[in-house]
Amino acid sequence: MDADWLKTILLPVLVFVVACVYSSVGHGGASGYLAVLSFFSFSAKQMSTTALILNILVASIALYSYAKAGHLKLKLSLSFLLFSIPFAFIGGFIKVSSQVYFILLAIVLLFTSFRLAFISKETAQFEKTKEPKIIIVAIVSIAIGLLSGIVGVGGGIFLSPIMLLSNWADTKVTAATSSMFIVGNSIAGLLGRASVNEIASINFDSGLLIIFAFLGGIIGSRAGAKFLGQKTLCKLLAIVLIMAAIKLIILSLKPASS
Repeated sequence: MDADWLKTILLPVLVFVVACVYSSVGHGGASGYLAVLSFFSFSAKQMSTTALILNILVASIALYSYAKAGHLKLKLSLSFLLFSIPFAFIGGFIKVSSQVYFILLAIVLLFTSFRLAFISKETAQFEKTKEPKIIIVAIVSIAIGLLSGIVGVGGGIFLSPIMLLSNWADTKVTAATSSMFIVGNSIAGLLGRASVNEIASINFDSGLLIIFAFLGGIIGSRAGAKFLGQKTLCKLLAIVLIMAAIKLIILSLKPASS
């Protein structure tokens, strides 16, 4: 009974918090949802399906908020999506297990979060951004799309720090681009999983989480798009990356699936 009470009350609250924090930087929160769901009695199929659905919902809200505030560069966003979506779909039905992969990725995210946490000392770099060449966009998008489909996330967790540290866009444009990237890749990954029957049905618990994620997405994305400054967004993104890295470390400690 206690466990059921915790699941009913605590889980939606945690999802709400994850949605608020992630949407403020244009992310859907898949890695955060996976981390939260892993502490409760959800099957792997339920976790991946629920996380992707919440990811699409919250990232869509973030996309709307940032686009409405005038931060969306459609050409830049579509260029990343064009190359990533097919590979996110392919990654959706590729099943791999690699502890080394998760550890290395966690190290990269932790290093990136450290750089972003102190980016306030380098804010001048955002004054003159330069868009990447199409070949660079293709390489980055294909790699992120494939990895995102395999892991079950939208890919914004990888794209955002690359864009910021490469000085391709400021934090607001990066958030808008990442949100569109996440929506497209999450839908492609979901379809890929559906093609191999890796989709779980929506139940009462999932429906309740959708409501709380929706509310969190609205609050977080509006705050990020209209009220939060460059330095604050960088620090929030650093927190998001640390959360994702912790989740990856947790995954690396689990026995490899056959």
